Amino acid sequence: MNIHEYQAKDIFRDAGLTVPPGGIATTVEEALSLARAHGLPVMVKSQVLAGGRGKAGGVKFCKTEDDVRTHAGNILGMDIKGHTVRKVLVTPAETIAAEFYLGMLVDRASRRVLLMASAEGGVEIEKVAVEKPEAILKHAIDPRYGLLDHEAMAVALRLDPDVKRARQLADAMQKLYKAFLAADASLAEINPFIFTDQGAGKAIDAKINLDDNALFRHPGYAALRDLDEENPSERMAREADLSFVKLDGNVGCLVNGAGLAMATMDLVQYYGGRPANFLDIGGSSNPDKVVNALRIILGDPNVEVILFNIFGGITRCDDVARGIIAATERMEIKVPIVVRLTGTNEAEARELLKKTDLVPAATMDEAVQKALELAGK
Repeated sequence: MNIHEYQAKDIFRDAGLTVPPGGIATTVEEALSLARAHGLPVMVKSQVLAGGRGKAGGVKFCKTEDDVRTHAGNILGMDIKGHTVRKVLVTPAETIAAEFYLGMLVDRASRRVLLMASAEGGVEIEKVAVEKPEAILKHAIDPRYGLLDHEAMAVALRLDPDVKRARQLADAMQKLYKAFLAADASLAEINPFIFTDQGAGKAIDAKINLDDNALFRHPGYAALRDLDEENPSERMAREADLSFVKLDGNVGCLVNGAGLAMATMDLVQYYGGRPANFLDIGGSSNPDKVVNALRIILGDPNVEVILFNIFGGITRCDDVARGIIAATERMEIKVPIVVRLTGTNEAEARELLKKTDLVPAATMDEAVQKALELAGK
């Protein structure tokens, strides 16, 4: 689950990081009121779940109240990468003497939390990673001990030889690690972490991605979800208790089991097609669940064919076939549907499918090839 900058800053504050104050405005008048309360100059920052806000004109320095009025008016309602700006963060502007990037993420290779740090702060870290990978320092944190003082200080001194600033950087790294663990995050970034002319270190931007699988441990985080910012299909899937990720292809995939779903998408790609989604319906043959899954897939206008790939283990294939047939009879579906069922009672399932317009397939390869033929690739 992605959250907004101002929400991430609250989590950082709880971990002891120094974060400038600020407030959220949904109107120009609210922005003006906040600017007066915090004192000019201020920054007016769009709050959308998308990168590149500054380049898009969604982050502005405001020296006067007229600046606030103009920029807040322009930013509210702005479209940034398909996201409409509905609120802005108004926060005091800071003098910047130096800026750095600090980040934490789950590293699958080392199976640890990876600290990433760079003196190339204030710019897109993805661009730095491509153009100057040597500018990003990395340290895999041992989960038994956490980020130790000497480890944080060693990284900090490589970023900045000034001992006073390095100590603040090291402290910020350790507090960022604390915030990362406490929030059950999959990503936490400060970009930039700055030093003012007076030498004070501050986190003036914040980004956190929360692990959906750990939200049950954080009941309060449900209120942080911004439904307006979510993909409608992914929101529908979550409410229907389905695992769904939208992709950009034309083959709608409806599969039981995450591993089989990944293998199905790989096979679609192997034969020259493009999957439109990842969707795992689990082991249920309930027609209502199939209907919800089909509605989500059919909500994508790019889908030209639907591919069911079901393994019947505990759930019998004939029960699944009946569920699919019942679901499709309740809907008006204008795209072809290929169904591959294998496992318990698969022969009985195929007999049931023969009586319908559904296209049966015996193997994964056959199912994918038939789906691509019907979609015209």
